[in-house]
Amino acid sequence: MSRKAWSQLGQQLFFVGPATFFFMIIVGIPFLMGMYYSFTDWNGVAGTVAWVGLDNFKAIFSSDSDYFAAFWFTVKFTAVGVVLTNVLGFVIAYVLTKPLKMRNALRTIFFMPNVIGGLLLGFIWQFIFVKGFATLGELTGWSFFNLPWLGDETTGFWGIVIVFVWQTAGYLMVIYIAALTNVPKDIMEAAEIDGASRWQVLKNVIMPLVMSAVTVCLFLAISWSFKMFDLNLSLTKGGPFKSTESVALNIYLEAFQNNRYGLGAAKAFIFFVIVALITLIQVRITKSKEVEA
Repeated sequence: MSRKAWSQLGQQLFFVGPATFFFMIIVGIPFLMGMYYSFTDWNGVAGTVAWVGLDNFKAIFSSDSDYFAAFWFTVKFTAVGVVLTNVLGFVIAYVLTKPLKMRNALRTIFFMPNVIGGLLLGFIWQFIFVKGFATLGELTGWSFFNLPWLGDETTGFWGIVIVFVWQTAGYLMVIYIAALTNVPKDIMEAAEIDGASRWQVLKNVIMPLVMSAVTVCLFLAISWSFKMFDLNLSLTKGGPFKSTESVALNIYLEAFQNNRYGLGAAKAFIFFVIVALITLIQVRITKSKEVEA
């Protein structure tokens, strides 16, 4: 190798090497170990590990109805959460890119829920649903506030959706604001001069130019929704009768409550493959719609 090649290799090792090393220690090695344990009957405690091959996967697909019920709940939650989070985040971003006096303060307010930890946020909203809404129901007499928000399958689902959207929309708002501020003003002015309405400018000019941000936001929202655990644990704990149990919570309970770590690792591996495929398809579709100004 030439001196220049050695120099470039040294620079890459210096700048990228530490990050790669810690990524492998924190993410790569545990991931590979989890794949190995998915083919064992390890209980998470014992010092001996017995290889069982595909038995864990056979048990999941043949007799574990709770896992697929949790998966169906997660799919529904993801479909609703992704749409609402992105729509709300984009609408807020679109409004807050206008010349408003309070826009900087409003941006901070809408972003703040994302700073609060998921478990803490869930317990705060649990108090709101149980105590706050009950008080408002007594004061106003509105039946909306007297619904069993965390005690019923339907309202429990929407309760988790509300908190999830409230927490994550502000983060996506920041990404959409960055994309909207980079849309060339002369293109929008030319469209308006040609007689395009605000809706036509938004649909035919702005949206194609911010598709790169849409790609990122959809990817983040899909991964957050599928991995949703802390809100599920703090709000409903999967109840009533596991009707609001997400896949992440099902895997956690299998591994650490039922002490079947091998089976839990197998469920996590299946979950990883499905989510990876969905996100790859989403990125491929949205990347194909991106345009440049």
